[in-house]
Amino acid sequence: MSMRTPLKNVRYLGSAKEGADHFWLQRVTAAANLLLSIFAICLVLSLVGADHGQVKATLANPLYALPLLLFVVSAAIHMRLGMQVIIEDYVHGEAAKIALLLLNTFFAIAVAGASTLSILKLSFGG
Repeated sequence: MSMRTPLKNVRYLGSAKEGADHFWLQRVTAAANLLLSIFAICLVLSLVGADHGQVKATLANPLYALPLLLFVVSAAIHMRLGMQVIIEDYVHGEAAKIALLLLNTFFAIAVAGASTLSILKLSFGG
């Protein structure tokens, strides 16, 4: 005996089979952000008062540049996932929801891209 109504067959609003993936990706990026943000804060504090040349020399070392790049990418993914949940929960119009989800994705890509470009320019001396 099934507790489901025939209405689900008419609307085709069954499980999207994405909830667990989204949940785990958000948790993994949160854990990565915790560790990488500690590194980023320590790096920034160590470079307070440093001149441009010293910052470039520090970021030329892959042991500093790579974790900083990982932090930027992880934070952008986590930001996108968090905003996606907010948009899906609180925006009720379908057109507005789709538009905001697209803008959210483009914004996260823009933030990650600009940050990555800045770090790479400092790292490679561009």
